[in-house]
Amino acid sequence: MSSRERKKAALYRKFRQLRSATNSTAVNKTSIIVDASKYIEELKEKVERLNQDAATSQSSSGHDSLPMVTVDTLEKGFLINVFSEKNCPGLLISILKAFEELGLDVLDASISCSDSFRLEAVGGENEGQDESLDAQVVKQAVLQAIRNWAESNEQD
Repeated sequence: MSSRERKKAALYRKFRQLRSATNSTAVNKTSIIVDASKYIEELKEKVERLNQDAATSQSSSGHDSLPMVTVDTLEKGFLINVFSEKNCPGLLISILKAFEELGLDVLDASISCSDSFRLEAVGGENEGQDESLDAQVVKQAVLQAIRNWAESNEQD
């Protein structure tokens, strides 16, 4: 195989990898690059939102120890992430009650409550639900559940 053919094969492999990494369905090189650029912009926006959320949770007076919450919209539902560096006994129950009040079914969840608290849940809307939810409504409900939990723990 000539040097030119090797370079062409390597470039083809790299485009395939780029297409796969960005979940692109494009076929030609230009479209793959455009999709990759859009994907990078989405990632930048997500990082910026996470940084803003972290800054907001840290700057909240007296609430800097509250867990950080992110909610992303999925095709049918939401990806909800809650993280705290410390263990939060009873917090999971409060969050699940908030899901129930919103009419969200937990479709999949990963939870760790040992040294820290971490919840990653996929919530889908109930079939019979009248109005559709958006990510901001879900996030506010989870944050309110966390505040309620924190207040009830302060009284103990």
